[in-house]
Amino acid sequence: MGNTRPMNESMSQNHRSSGNGYVSALEENNLAPYSRPQYGTVGIVERQSVQFSDTLTLRSGAALDGFTIAYETYGALNHDRSNAIMIFHALSGDAHVAGYYTDDPAERPGWWDEAVGPGKMFDTDRFFIICSNVLGGCRGSSGPSSLAADGRAYGSRFPVITVADMVEAQRYLLDHLGIDR
Repeated sequence: MGNTRPMNESMSQNHRSSGNGYVSALEENNLAPYSRPQYGTVGIVERQSVQFSDTLTLRSGAALDGFTIAYETYGALNHDRSNAIMIFHALSGDAHVAGYYTDDPAERPGWWDEAVGPGKMFDTDRFFIICSNVLGGCRGSSGPSSLAADGRAYGSRFPVITVADMVEAQRYLLDHLGIDR
């Protein structure tokens, strides 16, 4: 209970207990629970996806006849399409880098919200930021939970995916967005 202490009668009436006899550090210091920052955020973002009808031949020799890539973008692509930056997530992560979803009641920001946004390290006033869910993942891009040609989820039948396959799928996304370098 590192940041809590027992309530005692000498505490002011401002201190409220959550009912367990302890006052949290937030309560003790009259701080509100985490709330959405009003500065430097990309704001509300939307999940995006693109379905490719091409056959993607994998390094294993297997092929995916059509595949989906889920992604998010932040900022605006400039006229000559030279301001794009692609961010890659960890293998167990997702494309939700920054901002908030309207359908998330907990209002959790993206996993790198502190680094992506206006005036931040990845400045969305200057750059067009892209992050896609990896091929073979479970967050919207084609993977084991996707439907195979027989109408059932691939499950363990989903082909082995390499990092090179993931990169190739992301190249398709960049082509779709009109980014050639």
